[in-house]
Amino acid sequence: MKEKKSKLRLLSNILFFGILIVILFTPLGTSVKVWVNQLVAMSPSLENESDFEKVVYNGWEVLDSQGNKVDFSDLDGKVVIVNFWATWCPPCIAEKPSFQELYDDYKDKVVFMFITNEDKDKVKVFQDKYNYSLPVFYEVANTPVMLFSKSIPATYVIDKKGNIVVRKFRAADWNSSKFRVELDSLLK
Repeated sequence: MKEKKSKLRLLSNILFFGILIVILFTPLGTSVKVWVNQLVAMSPSLENESDFEKVVYNGWEVLDSQGNKVDFSDLDGKVVIVNFWATWCPPCIAEKPSFQELYDDYKDKVVFMFITNEDKDKVKVFQDKYNYSLPVFYEVANTPVMLFSKSIPATYVIDKKGNIVVRKFRAADWNSSKFRVELDSLLK
């Protein structure tokens, strides 16, 4: 009886660690992590007005996908969504479908900046694989302090006055009806 329990415990431990290894170290594990992130993603919310911080773009160098330097003065008076991400990041991958849906509906009203420091070819393969048309930018230097994060995804929504009104440091449902209402209020 004791030997049977011992074998069962050993088998369950092997199964547990096998599943853990698959989740942590294989592409299937990445898919599981993406799915879990999508499952728990919440709608982002506006910060309290007293917590708003003004963005100062001084010295920040960002290039668009054609290699043109971004002129941040062009963003004055516009609502801007800045998302720092990477192709290897499961939470970043998890929120991309909701961003694509939001982008499809708001691309003419909101400036979207999906910023990465990855190789352009790798990003293009990723965008093509998932049929994304999100505008990708490449950071060259000097992220503004108020937009700096040690983790990704990191997303900031900036109002027409240049204030950061949303800061989100994990996957979110950017296409939720709640966030759309808040975004519409920023566009008025």
